Amino acid sequence: MSRVNHCNISVLLIEDQPAEVEFVEDSLSQVRNCKFSLTHAERLGKGLEYLAENEFDVLLLDLCLPDSDGYETFQKAHTAFPAVPIILITNMDDEDQAERAVREGAQDYLIKRKMDSELLSRSIRYAIERQLAEEALRDSEERYALAVRGANDGLWDWDLVSGKVYYSERWHTMLGLEEFELDGTYEAWTKRVHPDDKTEFKMAMEAHLGSDSDQFSHEHRIRTKSGHYLWVLSRGVAVNDLEGNTLRMAGSMSDITARKRAEEQLMHDALHDYLTGLPNRNLMLDRLDQAIQRLKGRLSKGFAVLFMDLDRFKNVNDSLGHTIGDKLLMQTAERLSMIIRPGDTVARLGGDEFALLLADVHTLSQVTHVADRILEDCSKHVIIDGNEISTSVSIGITMGTDRYESAHEVLRDADIAMYLAKSEGKACYQIFDREMHQRVVKLQRLEVELRQAVERNEFVLHYQPIVSLSNDGLVGFEALIRWNHPERGQVPPGEFIYAAEETGLIVPMGWWTLREACKQTKTWQMQHPSNPPLNISVNVSGKLFNQPDFVVALRRILKDTKLPATSLRIEITESVLLDHADESIAKLAELRKLGVGLHVDDFGTGYSSLTYLQKFNYDTLKIDRSFIEDVVDSDAIVQSIITLGKLLGMNIIAEGVETEDQLEHLRKLECPQVQGFWFSKPVDSTQALELLTNPQAATAGHIM
Repeated sequence: MSRVNHCNISVLLIEDQPAEVEFVEDSLSQVRNCKFSLTHAERLGKGLEYLAENEFDVLLLDLCLPDSDGYETFQKAHTAFPAVPIILITNMDDEDQAERAVREGAQDYLIKRKMDSELLSRSIRYAIERQLAEEALRDSEERYALAVRGANDGLWDWDLVSGKVYYSERWHTMLGLEEFELDGTYEAWTKRVHPDDKTEFKMAMEAHLGSDSDQFSHEHRIRTKSGHYLWVLSRGVAVNDLEGNTLRMAGSMSDITARKRAEEQLMHDALHDYLTGLPNRNLMLDRLDQAIQRLKGRLSKGFAVLFMDLDRFKNVNDSLGHTIGDKLLMQTAERLSMIIRPGDTVARLGGDEFALLLADVHTLSQVTHVADRILEDCSKHVIIDGNEISTSVSIGITMGTDRYESAHEVLRDADIAMYLAKSEGKACYQIFDREMHQRVVKLQRLEVELRQAVERNEFVLHYQPIVSLSNDGLVGFEALIRWNHPERGQVPPGEFIYAAEETGLIVPMGWWTLREACKQTKTWQMQHPSNPPLNISVNVSGKLFNQPDFVVALRRILKDTKLPATSLRIEITESVLLDHADESIAKLAELRKLGVGLHVDDFGTGYSSLTYLQKFNYDTLKIDRSFIEDVVDSDAIVQSIITLGKLLGMNIIAEGVETEDQLEHLRKLECPQVQGFWFSKPVDSTQALELLTNPQAATAGHIM
C-alpha cells in the first residue's frame, strides 16, 4: 500500500445489510476536512474482485456475509491482500472472532452499536497509519541489512591456540580506543559487553565453537571509551582441524546503533498514541495480560482497570473544531499522567477513551480514591486557545481477579461499567459486577430482536389525544411507537427505546414513525374534515434530527403522504438542540419556513434558557409531566411557564394530566391545551378513529 493522502481516502465496504451500508455512507459524509470515496460490495467474492482490480486505502469488512462467515471471512481477505489495512465491523456476539482477527493482522474492529462518525473516521485514519508504520519497519530492516553488508566494519581474528585476538584499527576506532588501550584477549572484549547482553553473547559464541551453529551472529551492546554503549552486530566463522578442534575464529563487528534506534522509535510508535504519546490499546493489552499472569502466579496483590470516556467531547469537536479537540485530549492525558504512580499505566485507547491500569492494589477503596481524584481534576475548566471548556469524565471500574483469562475480558467489563456511568448521568464512576454483564447480554439480544423488528415491520403507532381547554375539543394526537413482539407481545417503550438509541436503530424507526403518522393523519383528515385540520405530533430523537438530510427527507415524506406541513408538529427536547446549537437554529428555520410546527418536549427539565427560546423560535412548549404531578399543591413553576409562553406568543401543552383535580387546576391557570390518561391512554388507529367520530368522548375522562 502506498502512502495515502489522508484528506482523500478510498474505502471498500463489504457489507450485506442495507441499513449498515447507509449508516457508513452517512457517517463518512459527515466527516469534515476529509473526503471518503466509498465502494460497496455485498459479498466477499465480489469485494475480492474489486480489490484485485483497484487500489483501496482501507477495507471495512463485516464478518458475517452471505458467502463467508466468521474468522474465515477475514482470513480470506487478509491472505489475498495482506497490504490492505482491514477494519472489522461486527456485532458484539462476533467480538471474540474479531479480536482473533486483530491478533492475526486486522488493524482494528468496531462494534456496530457503538459506532459513530467520529469513531469510524478516526479508526480508518489510525488503521492506515499503523499499516504504514508496519511497512516502514519492514523496509527499515531491509535497508539496514543492505547497509551493514556494505559498511566499513571492524574486524577481529581470534587464535584459540595462543588465546590472542587481533582487533582491527576500525574495531578500535568504533569504540574510541587507541590500540594500546585494549588487551588482545577475548576477555577484554566480553568485559565491554553490556551486562544484560553478556550471557547470551557468550552462549552464542560457545554454540558456534561447539559446532552447534553454522555461524556466530549476535546483536548486543558494547561500551565505548566514553562509557556510552553502541549497538553492534558481531559475526564470525570458526576454522577447525581434522579432529574438530577449533583453531581460529574470525569475523566482523558492525555498528547498528542507528538501526536499533530507528527500530525502537518505530516500535515505540506502534505501541504509543501519536497524539498524546501515551501507551495505546496494544501496549495496554500487553500490560494487562502481564498483570493477569502476575496475579495468577501470586506475584502481585491484585490490579484494577479504570475505563474513562470524556463527556460531551463530540460537542467540543463539532463546535470548536478538531484542533481544539486534540488539544483537550492532550491536556487530559497530562492530567491523568500526573495522577498515576510508578508502575501504573495510563493509555489512550482511541477517540476520547482512556484506560488506567493500577498495579498492586487489592482494596476497592484504593481504586475509588483514584477515581475521585480523576473526576475532580477532569471537572476543572480549561482554557484552550482562548476558549473556556468545561468537561468531565465517566469512569467504569473493574477489579482484577483470577477468573480473568485475557486482557480483552478486563477491558470489556470496564467498558460495560463505563457505559452504565454514562447512562446514570455522566461525571461519575460505576463498578463492574456480574449483573452488568447480564444486562449487556440482554441488550445484545434485544439489539438482534430490534433489527429483526425493523426488517419484519413489527412496529405500530398508538395515538394519544391532545385537547383544547378553550372548547374541550380534540385538536390532534401525539404519535407514539409501540413494538408488537411475536413472542412477548407488546413491549413497553422504556424497554427498547434506549437500545434503539444505543444501536442507531432509532433513525430508521424514526423515519418509519414520521411516514406512518403523516399517512394516517392524512387519511383521518379526509374522513373527518375540520377547521383547523387535525394535527399530529411526532417525537424526533437527536440522532434523527441531526441527520444531514433531515429537512429534505421530511419534505419528501410530506409530499408522498400529501399531508400539509402545517398539520405536522415536531417534538424535540431542549438538550438535542443545544448539542449543535448553530446547526439546530438553521434547521429549525427551514422547518418553520416549510410550515412544520415546533414543540419543545419536556420543557423545564433541561437548560430552559430564554435566549435559546428566542433563538430556536419554537411555537409550543410542552410542560413536563413531573411538574403536572404536583400542580395542585405547587403551581408556581407551571404558572411561570404558562405566563412565559404567552408572553412569547407560544402555545402551551401540559403533559401527564391524570386526575380531575389536575385538569381543573390547569383550567384556572389558563393552560391552553392538555393531554394525559385522564382523557385517554395512547390507543391504536381504530380506537383513535372512534374518538374522532365522537370527539366529546375524548374530553369526558377515563374513556380508554
